[in-house]
Amino acid sequence: MYAIIAIGSHQYKVAEHDVIFVNRQTGTEKDASLTLDNVVLVNDGKGKVHIGTPTVTGATVEVKVLEHLKADKVIVFKKKRRKGYQKSNGHRQALTQLKIEKISI
Repeated sequence: MYAIIAIGSHQYKVAEHDVIFVNRQTGTEKDASLTLDNVVLVNDGKGKVHIGTPTVTGATVEVKVLEHLKADKVIVFKKKRRKGYQKSNGHRQALTQLKIEKISI
């Protein structure tokens, strides 16, 4: 059984007991349980696929927040040749680690 869920502006294909990294979910604590109802598609594992218009009614995904962390640093380097211009900048994206507990239709 798997589902496609929408969190923010991203969609993720998840199955039970998967661990995913999503953009930082504000207002959540570590070890908190969340119920996501923005389910776009559900495959029940028996050959039946439920497609939402835009979401599947009654389908939920229960997740547990494992931790809040930052991604690896991305270095942004800009340079214009023969002009003496170069600039270096870095960025670390704030992430939330979620574990998929249960998918229900």
